[in-house]
Amino acid sequence: MHPQLDRNRFDPCEKLMDALEECHRQEFMKKALGMCNFEKEELTKCLHYTRVNDANDRIRQSKEKQKKFEQRRKESEEELYGKNNYLKRMIEKEAESRGKQ
Repeated sequence: MHPQLDRNRFDPCEKLMDALEECHRQEFMKKALGMCNFEKEELTKCLHYTRVNDANDRIRQSKEKQKKFEQRRKESEEELYGKNNYLKRMIEKEAESRGKQ
């Protein structure tokens, strides 16, 4: 038997959860002899599919967030050092030439 499930998180599987619970409530022998296995297997598949989809959504959102962060960082750096970091390269060259002397 599955542990208590969050019906909000696994909303697409709610009917399968109800079907399994109803099967288990009907008779003890049905439960003991595995007569509810079909409902259990279908629920397991549904829960797995839902978890995988949720994980993929979180990964996609994280990648989008990271892209936005990287874009803001580049824009900030461009504001500070000019297009293509021209000023930064000039500062590094100057520092390098002073270090050689």
